[in-house]
Amino acid sequence: MPEADAVQSSYDERFERDMGCTEAEWLGWLPAAVGACVWHREGSRVDIEVPPGRLSVHWAQQPPRVIALMRMPVLRVNFAFSGLDAGQRYAFMKRFDLYMQRGGG
Repeated sequence: MPEADAVQSSYDERFERDMGCTEAEWLGWLPAAVGACVWHREGSRVDIEVPPGRLSVHWAQQPPRVIALMRMPVLRVNFAFSGLDAGQRYAFMKRFDLYMQRGGG
């Protein structure tokens, strides 16, 4: 059976998503996810140089999701691109999503 594509087909200039992780986990995955891009963190915000533009990301820990006895952390993450076209946003996010993706099994 072919493996499903883990990334979206396009990414808006601005979007928000909930991620099932803590801030510490997300920050631990971030360097690999941005690759060679230069980035700077200030509190709960990261500015990433994605030539020829940039990506600003900010996040906030949310109350955990509770399903029966399971509790899952929730991190709400906001993405804001500037100076990148749809193809450039897709290329960056394809890598980013693959490095941030977690699975169970």
